Amino acid sequence: MSDQTFRYDLDGQVIGITAARADLWPSFDLMLGALRVNEPVPPGFRVDIVETLELQENPEGNLAFDGDVPLDGHCRMIDAGSVFHLVFPGQQTLSIRDGERRAEIRLHPDSKMKWTLLMMVLDAALDADGQHMLHTAGLTLPGKDGLVLIHAPSGTGKSTTSLALASQGFGLCSDDVMVLKATADGVAAWGMPRKVKVHRNTAAMLPFVAPCLGETWDAEGEQSVSLDCLGQIIRVDDVRARPVAVLLHLARSADAETRLLPMARTDAMVALATDNVRTGMTGLLSLQKRRMAMIAALVKAVPTFTLEVGARPDEAAELIRATVGV
Repeated sequence: MSDQTFRYDLDGQVIGITAARADLWPSFDLMLGALRVNEPVPPGFRVDIVETLELQENPEGNLAFDGDVPLDGHCRMIDAGSVFHLVFPGQQTLSIRDGERRAEIRLHPDSKMKWTLLMMVLDAALDADGQHMLHTAGLTLPGKDGLVLIHAPSGTGKSTTSLALASQGFGLCSDDVMVLKATADGVAAWGMPRKVKVHRNTAAMLPFVAPCLGETWDAEGEQSVSLDCLGQIIRVDDVRARPVAVLLHLARSADAETRLLPMARTDAMVALATDNVRTGMTGLLSLQKRRMAMIAALVKAVPTFTLEVGARPDEAAELIRATVGV
């Protein structure tokens, strides 16, 4: 049986995934299915997935990380200069060759692809095109193409705030992952078209999302809701790069009042870097240095604020409109 290749368009950077069977890359399709292209476009970054008992678990290079990662368990990361290796012992390995714009995944037949591995492949493919994923939500301003980026550590309320703003005329691009790229006019971003995780508390606070919810909640008290369903009750914007207009750092209000306060650019940069730039035993890897430079360019290019959200997150909509001049 010949290998199959699926292609996905990451705002102009086409990533080609090749494997013997489609079920070897279900995680890619889960994240990128809406970006799949059927035309035989030459990929700008290639990923070969090989199912094998022979895993290359001890490559030469400098050990950059050795420990557990959330959800996926123990792994090692090895920096070999032109090649970066990720090893999940006995399960799977990843080798990223930056200069060649390609990566190889080797999977043990009994192993399912790890989320960490998937995200590293996406990082590498985007980085090869000068793009970088950031852990932020993104919404378009009412009546405008400009973007509001909302950053916060997990559990602070990005999804709740994003949905609340979308109910007030903002357009949802992503509640969790935005991809940034430098342009001649500043910094633009587009949203990764993945499902939105809605928590029980969010559902209670924002009852308008009820038509998209089922009866079953996972162990974290969440449900994954498709963008197609949400698009029937709020505006969900298409996947394309738009100029970033403002950066907000989300925080919980101490007195239940919602307010928007100026934030020093240095503080905004530290907050973003802490949540988005990984360090290892060997310091910052090349990709992380380039992501840091993108964060610096973003913070330099747009106004930065702290959004303290209280009991009514939808009240943030008017504050943002007044501040940005919508």
